[in-house]
Amino acid sequence: MKTTIGDIAKLVGGELLRGDAGKEICSFGSLDQVADDGVSFFGNAKYREQLEATSAGVVLVPSSGETVPEGVALIQVENPIMAFDAIIREHGVKPPVFVAGVSEAAFVHAEALLDGSEVSVQPNATVAAKARVGKGSRIGAGTVIAEGAVIGEDCEIGPNVTVREGCIIGDRVIIHPGVVIGGDGFGFEFVEGRHQKIEQLGIVRVESDVEIGSSTTIDRARFGETVIGEGTKIDNQVQIGHNCIIGKHCIIVAQTGISGSTRIGNYVTLAAQCGIAGHLEIADQTTCGGRTGVIQSITEPGGTYFGYPAKPLKENRRESMRIKQLGALMKRVKALEAKLGE
Repeated sequence: MKTTIGDIAKLVGGELLRGDAGKEICSFGSLDQVADDGVSFFGNAKYREQLEATSAGVVLVPSSGETVPEGVALIQVENPIMAFDAIIREHGVKPPVFVAGVSEAAFVHAEALLDGSEVSVQPNATVAAKARVGKGSRIGAGTVIAEGAVIGEDCEIGPNVTVREGCIIGDRVIIHPGVVIGGDGFGFEFVEGRHQKIEQLGIVRVESDVEIGSSTTIDRARFGETVIGEGTKIDNQVQIGHNCIIGKHCIIVAQTGISGSTRIGNYVTLAAQCGIAGHLEIADQTTCGGRTGVIQSITEPGGTYFGYPAKPLKENRRESMRIKQLGALMKRVKALEAKLGE
């Protein structure tokens, strides 16, 4: 990266509040790590102390009233997070350039359908019989697109991904390395002293503009479909069970597990390590904090829940405070018992 403060202001459409427009900027980073030749941003009030002590050369800020050390240039922008993202896109490590074509080291079945010459299939990838890959999509090295699977247009399917038989991926979907779409659901029936497998013969349907993080697994339905709704973003190492329906524009954070046949509404946020039991319904715009355990349906939309079992935020905080007070309460009880014993 090599640019100037003035060029950064033009790139992000911001106003230079103070500082030398000609000063050279060579790096970008967080407020507490970037040097005086670097650019950073202030987009969260939690980092105000870092802003007040930063050594950055220039900081993107949402208003002119922020307190920063002397010598730090300021650029005012409407949204520092998105403005900083524009800088990263311009000056950061670029993703591989899309180059259409099938590697000689890849295997594409004669009955597979690639949309003209505008598909990229990387080395050691497999596209099986009757699979379809849409225009502008890239299939990463070592990835398997199984028989009858469908990949939409402009998708980025990373290395070592598995999209199992019959599963459907929409347009502009990003799937990061190591994801498995359409593995068997965990279905068994205990019969005559043995766990006997229940066939899983449905599919997974991932709607358009979804992003799925590395090592996430989404199980195929026992029958019908497991569905990931349009615009939903899933972090790394998430497990979604068979026949789940995930709504549109949800956020599901790392190591969350959702058991089979649960229905998640639209605009739901599940923070890290949430556990959702099976056959439940979670209402639209629900937020579950980290490590929340949901064992009953949440039917009222827009609520925030914490704890195990999941409870509304205010109730959870009250109970946590009471638990903290138990030690002092026990001391008082013992003191009273001692007096009564006298």
